[in-house]
Amino acid sequence: MIELILAAGVAGYGYFKSRKFVRERLRFVESVQKPAAPVVVGVATTLAVGVLVSLPFVPLGAVTAVLTGVGIGVGVRHGAKDSKRLPAP
Repeated sequence: MIELILAAGVAGYGYFKSRKFVRERLRFVESVQKPAAPVVVGVATTLAVGVLVSLPFVPLGAVTAVLTGVGIGVGVRHGAKDSKRLPAP
């Protein structure tokens, strides 16, 4: 149970950090506004985290990788939507 809570915490942290990063830093990058961007980022994150958590001392490795990928992908999507709504500086 503790491992699942930690995996959800990592996914939540990734969501909020990626949303803020896209909203503030990638605001005028057109490729982030495309519908495929969150999917690409989510899959790439899942693969990268999957390699890291495949170590023998990390329980729930696949669950952690998938939750992190989904969290960051959704964060990118919401950050892109937020950046459309914000006024230009």
